Amino acid sequence: MSNKTAKLYRMVTDNHVCPFGIKSKDLLQRKGYVVEDHPLTSRAQTDKFKALHNVETTPQTFIDGKRIGGYDDLRAHFGLPRQQNKDKTTYQPIIAVFSVTFLMALGFSSLQFGGFNFITLIELFIAISMCVLAILKLRDLFAFTNQFITYDILGRRYVPYAYFYPFAEAFAGLGMIAGLLAPLVATVALFIGSIGAISVIKAVYVDRRDLKCACVGGNSNVPLGAISLTENLMMAGMAVWMFIKYFT
Repeated sequence: MSNKTAKLYRMVTDNHVCPFGIKSKDLLQRKGYVVEDHPLTSRAQTDKFKALHNVETTPQTFIDGKRIGGYDDLRAHFGLPRQQNKDKTTYQPIIAVFSVTFLMALGFSSLQFGGFNFITLIELFIAISMCVLAILKLRDLFAFTNQFITYDILGRRYVPYAYFYPFAEAFAGLGMIAGLLAPLVATVALFIGSIGAISVIKAVYVDRRDLKCACVGGNSNVPLGAISLTENLMMAGMAVWMFIKYFT
C-alpha cells in the first residue's frame, strides 16, 4: 500500500471535464501516489479556488503540502519533458500521414498481387497520400487557403486557385487509385505538382522565407521545406509516369 499521497484539484462540471486534470491524476497514480481527488464542480467553485490559491488555471496538484502546479509543472516535478509546444514547428503530422499511407499501400498492393510489387506499391502510396492530404486540407478550407497563399505563386495572384487546389489533389489521387481518365488525371497532377514545387523552391531556397506548410491543412506547424517539395515532386513524377504508361 503506497504511503505517498497527493491532492488534486480539477474542474469537473456537467459541461466540462478538464483533460489535464485526468492526465494529472493518471500520472500521479502511475508514479505510485494515492490521489485525494477534489473535483471542482462549478465555475463559481473553480473561481473561488483560483482566487484562494492565487492561480490562473486548474488542475493544481499539491504534494506534501506544497503546490506543484498544473499538468506541465507536474511532469517537470517528475523529471519528464513538458508537453510539446503547440507553436513549435514539427514534422509529426506529415510523418504520421506518410507512415500510414505507406502501410495502406503495402496492404493493398499485397492484396492485389498476393505478394510484393514495388511499382504498384509506389503508385498506391503516392495516390493514397494525395487523397489523405486533400482530406486534411478540406476539413478547414478557409484555414488552408490562408496559409497556402502566403507562398504559392499562383494562389497569391489568383486566390480561387487556393480553394481549387485540394479538390484537384483529391481528384488526381482518386483517379490514380481507380486507374480512370489517365490523361486528365496526369495533367491535373502535373500542373498542381509543378506549381507547388516551383513555389516551395522560390519561397524557401530563393527568398529564404521561414514559413509553415499547408500540406496537412491550415494552421499546421509543419515547416515549409524539403518535405513540402517532396510532396509536390511526387505528384509531378507520378503524372509523368502515368503519361509514359498511357502512351507506350
